[in-house]
Amino acid sequence: MNESNPHRLPIACLRLGAFLCFAGWTWVHYYWEGPYGVLLWQDATYDLATRLGLSWDEFVGTGADDGFVQKWIARIWWLYLACTLLTITVRKTSWVQMSGLVLGSGLLTLLSYASYVAAQRQLPMFIEHGGQMLIPLILVMALALGAGHRVTVTTAVIALIMTFAGHGCYAIGFWPTPGNFYAMTTLILGVEYSTAQVLLRTAGVLDLAVCVGICIPYLRRASALYATAWGFLTAIARPVAGMSWGLNYWGADQFLHESVLRAPHFAIPLFLFLLWRKPGEKKVSQGRQGASAELH
Repeated sequence: MNESNPHRLPIACLRLGAFLCFAGWTWVHYYWEGPYGVLLWQDATYDLATRLGLSWDEFVGTGADDGFVQKWIARIWWLYLACTLLTITVRKTSWVQMSGLVLGSGLLTLLSYASYVAAQRQLPMFIEHGGQMLIPLILVMALALGAGHRVTVTTAVIALIMTFAGHGCYAIGFWPTPGNFYAMTTLILGVEYSTAQVLLRTAGVLDLAVCVGICIPYLRRASALYATAWGFLTAIARPVAGMSWGLNYWGADQFLHESVLRAPHFAIPLFLFLLWRKPGEKKVSQGRQGASAELH
C-alpha cells in the first residue's frame, strides 16, 4: 500500500465511510428508485424532450420502464456500484480511479440537490448532506495530497460543519423540525412529544456548538469525538426505530440502508479525531506496530 503508516488508519476511516455511503445509495437505486423525479417532472423537461424530437411518453415512459428517463434511472445504480468498488481499490497513483470518485461526488451532490428541491428548497436539507457529498473528494485528497495536508483537513472540517449545522438548524427549530426526528426520538427513548422536543432542541444546540468547537485547537479533538459518537447514533437511529420482528427481513431492506449511507456523518469526524492524535499517542501506536513486526 502507498499510504504512509501514521495515516493508514485515518484514511481507512475515509475508505469505510465512502464505501458505505455509496453502497447505501446503490441499494436505494437498485431496490427503490433514485429521487430524481422532482428534477425531471417539470415543464423544462418537457421542453427538452420536444427539442430532442421525442414525445412526452417516449421521454418519461408510460409506467412500464419504457421511457428514456425510466430506463436511465433504472440503470444508474451501476454507477454507484462502480464508485463503491473504487473506494476499496483506489490508490495514490490511480488517477483514473480518483477521477471516478470525483464524478461520484458529483452524483451525490445531485442527489442532495434533489432532496433540497423536494424539501421546498430548505437550505439545511442541502447542507446536512455535506459529509456525503464531500467524503469521496476528501478520500481523493488524502491519497493525492496526504491525510494531514491543509486542504484535506480543511475540506473535512467543512464537511463536518455542513452536516452538523444542517442537522442542528432542524433540531433546534430554525427551520421546521422534520416529523421523523420526533418519531425516532419518541420510539427509541419512549418519551412524550414535549420531552422529545426538549431533547431535540438540546441536541441542536450541541450540534451548533460542535461546528464552533471543531475550529478551536483546544476543543477540536473533543468536538470530533462527540461528533463521531453522535453521528453514529443518529445514523443507526433509522433502523433502530423502523425495524421490527414482524416485518419481512425484519425491515432491513427498508431501513438498514438509511443507516449505511449516513456513514460519512461519523467517519469524517473519526478521521479528524485520529488525525489530531497527540504526538505521544502516535509514538505508542508506532511502537506497538514495530514490536508486532519483530515478533513476526
